[in-house]
Amino acid sequence: MAGLVSAQMVLASGPNFPTINDFLPPEILFQGTPFALNRIVLIRLIMTVVILLVLGITTMRAKLIPGRWQGAVEWMLGFVRNNIVYEVMGERRGKRYVPMITTMFMTIFLFNLCEVIPGANIAATATIAMPLVFAFWTFFQYWIAAAREQGLGKYLRHELIPKGVPLPVLIIVLPMQLLDVLVVRPVSLMVRLFANMLAGYFILELCLAAAQYFLVNVTDKLMMPLGGFMLIAALVMTLFESFVAALQAFIFATLSTVYINLSYPEEA
Repeated sequence: MAGLVSAQMVLASGPNFPTINDFLPPEILFQGTPFALNRIVLIRLIMTVVILLVLGITTMRAKLIPGRWQGAVEWMLGFVRNNIVYEVMGERRGKRYVPMITTMFMTIFLFNLCEVIPGANIAATATIAMPLVFAFWTFFQYWIAAAREQGLGKYLRHELIPKGVPLPVLIIVLPMQLLDVLVVRPVSLMVRLFANMLAGYFILELCLAAAQYFLVNVTDKLMMPLGGFMLIAALVMTLFESFVAALQAFIFATLSTVYINLSYPEEA
């Protein structure tokens, strides 16, 4: 009977589960000014400073024979250059975009990784602002590439009017193609990154909240195995979200490179 009463109390109070309000935190610095910062914006700024410091210090201390740290940084830079940019665009085209795609990949990866870093506990890309910025960056770059390499008129004819499509079908295809170029590409980039990091945050925080509640807040020992299970699930999710952080950065960088490459004429 005591165990039943305890279980009812657990269900009545419940763990402190995450809510959408976690993504609308109060301002903690410069309140009431145009420069007001909340927790998520502060995490972005701190991580940006960390990225710049790491790359700056690594560059200043670079040696001809790299050590482990320099080797790891150079491996990441080489991975983006060779396995994303050059793999999609080739070396001749890709050289122009290596700095952009490398910046995009490293920033998204480390911003995503904030979700599992103690003290941050939320991905800096889990709100719509940062995915939107990166998506628009890609959007502007493939339009600039199209205007420079083949002219906007020729690019639009190529994209909107596929070869061999009959006129009656073209009436349907043309608006769909225009929607793809103007809306679907940037929105798909934005939503994919945002939705994955948002969902990952909720799942991980649900596991952690349940684990804390059943192991710390509940005195009934019958609930402890459930708490232990949720703790193991949280640890597994932490490792999985670390993988997702890298995977989403890779997908975003690769698709951005593909979209920019599509702006070049086929014969180039």
